[in-house]
Amino acid sequence: MSNIRLFFSDTLSADMTDKLDKPQSHYLTKVMRVKENEVFSLFNKEGEWEAKILGLSKSIVEFKTIKKIRQKENNNEIWLAFSPIKTNYQNFMIQKATELGITKFLPIIFDRTIVRKINEDRLGKIVVEASEQSGRINIPFIESIQKLDNFLRENTMDLIFTDLNSENKKVDKSKFTGKPVCIIIGPEGDFSEVERQKILSFRGVQSVKISENILRSETAVISAISIVNYVIN
Repeated sequence: MSNIRLFFSDTLSADMTDKLDKPQSHYLTKVMRVKENEVFSLFNKEGEWEAKILGLSKSIVEFKTIKKIRQKENNNEIWLAFSPIKTNYQNFMIQKATELGITKFLPIIFDRTIVRKINEDRLGKIVVEASEQSGRINIPFIESIQKLDNFLRENTMDLIFTDLNSENKKVDKSKFTGKPVCIIIGPEGDFSEVERQKILSFRGVQSVKISENILRSETAVISAISIVNYVIN
């Protein structure tokens, strides 16, 4: 079985035939040099399928699904609320957060946020590529950019507040209510005091100091997700 995995946004079912889009066809034939009758896998939120290349027509790959090899995932819902940062660092952060299992990204404008726009199309491509590479099935969802006050009106999450001023150094699993766990990471200049108090007022928030050192945003994200994954699992 080939280790080539591609995300397929349309419906997948047994013994179906369809075509890949031009970029995926190019990747298979020109980059991976896959030939007719060779197999690869296609996945979406419903599961993963082994597929076989039937042929090429105008550089577009036609395929047929052979068998289902994985069922849909029922992973823990872990969200990441973050301040946009410079493009290269942000791309790295989104990639690694996807590999570590984040299911939803929530970009937030804080008082000290410097970068105030995100390229949703580019980030969408990154989460798909990272999901293909890491073996996960569910593709993370990327919310539109929003203000902190709007984010805090959401009451369907257990909030982990990465706070440099906190004396607590442990995430308490017993305080989780079964809602999605959301990690909130501040901007490069840290949260303002007004923002700290707003976040600390959120019902059920856990304030946690994840390191004695001041971490870059992308480092803090990887560290915080790893801690939460360890606690949950």
